[in-house]
Amino acid sequence: MLTETGEIDVAAMHEMAKELTFIYEAYSDSTCLVELDEEPPHPLNKEALAAVLQAALMLDAKIVDEIQVMRKTVVDGSNTSGFQRTALVARNGFLATSEGVIAIPIICIEEEAAKIIEKKESYAKYRLDRLGIPLVEIGTSPDIKSPKQCLEAAEKIGMILRSTGKVKRGLGTIRQDVNVSIKDGARIEIKGAQELKQLPKLVENEVMRQLSLLEIKKELLKRNAAVNDEITNVTDIFKETASKIIKNSLAKKGVIYAIKLDAFSGLIGKEIQPGRRLGTEFSDYAKVRSGVRGIFHSDELPNYGITEEEVKELFGSLIMKMNDAFVLVADEQKKAEKALEAVIERAKLALLGIPKEVRKANDDATSSFLRPMPGAARMYPETDVVNVKPDISNITIPELISDKIEKYEKKLGLGKDLAALTAKSDKVELFESFVDKFPNIKPAFIAETILSTTKEIKRRFNLDVDRITDNDFEVVLGNLNHNKISKEAIPDILLDIAKGERAENAIRKYRIMSDEELEREIKAIVDENKGVPMNALVGRVMDKLRGKADGKKIVEILKRVA
Repeated sequence: MLTETGEIDVAAMHEMAKELTFIYEAYSDSTCLVELDEEPPHPLNKEALAAVLQAALMLDAKIVDEIQVMRKTVVDGSNTSGFQRTALVARNGFLATSEGVIAIPIICIEEEAAKIIEKKESYAKYRLDRLGIPLVEIGTSPDIKSPKQCLEAAEKIGMILRSTGKVKRGLGTIRQDVNVSIKDGARIEIKGAQELKQLPKLVENEVMRQLSLLEIKKELLKRNAAVNDEITNVTDIFKETASKIIKNSLAKKGVIYAIKLDAFSGLIGKEIQPGRRLGTEFSDYAKVRSGVRGIFHSDELPNYGITEEEVKELFGSLIMKMNDAFVLVADEQKKAEKALEAVIERAKLALLGIPKEVRKANDDATSSFLRPMPGAARMYPETDVVNVKPDISNITIPELISDKIEKYEKKLGLGKDLAALTAKSDKVELFESFVDKFPNIKPAFIAETILSTTKEIKRRFNLDVDRITDNDFEVVLGNLNHNKISKEAIPDILLDIAKGERAENAIRKYRIMSDEELEREIKAIVDENKGVPMNALVGRVMDKLRGKADGKKIVEILKRVA
């Protein structure tokens, strides 16, 4: 796949070498011809572009004179066209942090890839419902100096994006690609970090990995280590093996191939990240390139059913010295060859230090190899989308979530946690409108009603609180504002609505009684419970009249008439 420069991008070559078949799932009622790559793309999404322009202005970035959509070669199957569309919107912004200013060189709008559903040795399956969703991409300069500052920057960028009110919420909607490099190291891009709190540990583990790889390089050069390209068939050594993995491979007419690594002994098993070793890096390359399930290496043997005698035979067959090492692969011939070719490539890179890579963030804050670092050769102009001259005359800068939190605390009297919950909620606009509309209700109670009370109903009763609409909240709080219902009745009213009752009907059951009605009801309960102790009487009265009057008033009348 040649680009306009006549080159093939190294990352594209890596993906093409896998020889995968791609399968796509589509929806007949929502997947369009653009997603199927059967029709030219439509113009840029205006609403999405407006959100990106808002974010750019909030980062003090300079908007470009004209937006030119580019194509970025992507051949892993995640886009039916073989490329992703992306466009530069703004440049030269900045982000202030407690450890200094971080430059923002680029802010782009781009399209989301298809979601991978299943990946096997020979194919990858994608679903097209996510393809083409607009994304905003914000790149930072290498100004981040510490893991803590990395977390702070990510939190601030996320806060700015959510302050627009136009980005999706929830885990995975804001993804961080973390680039890490150290002195004498290389730039490593770690993709897919979703948990913000994981970022500092992810950075620390990557620094640990790079330092360890530099130590390994130094030791390899000291030993005059070498890597040759010879792959040896050692299947005969394992004909009577007790290793289940190797026996299973041989039963499927597989082969056992091996390579010798001169002077690598003891270094393949060296830990470079928690639970990961240089051998794990070799295995990652082999798995990604060929689809094998893993490798064996001499630093971990004898083990896995492979005996000391078999290891000695390998040493003899491969003509190894004491400080040499070997790597084994058991699989079908073609896969085994490709796997060991990948290991040879990675072993040669170990002699050079740290290869430039794109890596995947793992759940334990380590990372694993995905592909080589792509280059500029994969970018070229998109000829099917008209250039856009951005207009910022109608773009307003929204209030930052951090400023809202401070305002809710200081001016509206919300506690710190409730203020943060409200400002970050998708109900924030509803909350602010209710504060203006219902002056007789404390803002904190409004926030608790639309956020905390509904959450508690969902937790306790496992009900769908999404049944409670914004209009339902308005009707309920409007009645409270005009003293037609009591605060105590609100949870019960919302519970009834969550169960499917209309708001007006639920409210009618909890209408506040007049003082005369209340006194009559209480007298009737007292008459029915002659001789009952006061504490028990209070409980019976409250059970019947809860939510229909203020609790204090109920107790006062009860004491007077009992």
